[in-house]
Amino acid sequence: MAIASKVNEYMSEHGLRYDVLTHPHSHSSMETAQLARVPGNCLAKSVVLEDEDGYLMAVLPSTHHVHLGWLGKEMNRQLRFVSEDEISTLFEDCEPGAIPPLGAAYGMRMVMDDSLADQDEIYFEAGDHEKLIQMSRSDFMAMMEDAQHVHFSEHHWRH
Repeated sequence: MAIASKVNEYMSEHGLRYDVLTHPHSHSSMETAQLARVPGNCLAKSVVLEDEDGYLMAVLPSTHHVHLGWLGKEMNRQLRFVSEDEISTLFEDCEPGAIPPLGAAYGMRMVMDDSLADQDEIYFEAGDHEKLIQMSRSDFMAMMEDAQHVHFSEHHWRH
């Protein structure tokens, strides 16, 4: 599979500069970072949430996990995770679990964890489990201009 069609369209329309990196097939964002040889805190992952007000895409480093309590309080919403089946319907041009952080391309509001703004380069899934998009911080932040910037994640420590 190539870059998801909606991602490719969005990036072209907005004049975003990026490179595409290929890596061996992966099954999780942490494995993707390892196989692609990129720092996990520079790999942005997307988590899709919802409530009665609709969908919300949360974008955060792959080394972190969403703290629903913090995010819900910050946004004054009662958020919950969206099921895998529903995600497959929302992102038909992507493989399951390879959701790019481009809520705008899918008609979805976005929130970005502040910790991503500290990275010089950002990487993210391109819609499959074998390609990553690499962008400068300035291009990534331009892509996230419509996202609300909030601190809502914490580092996931492995035991």
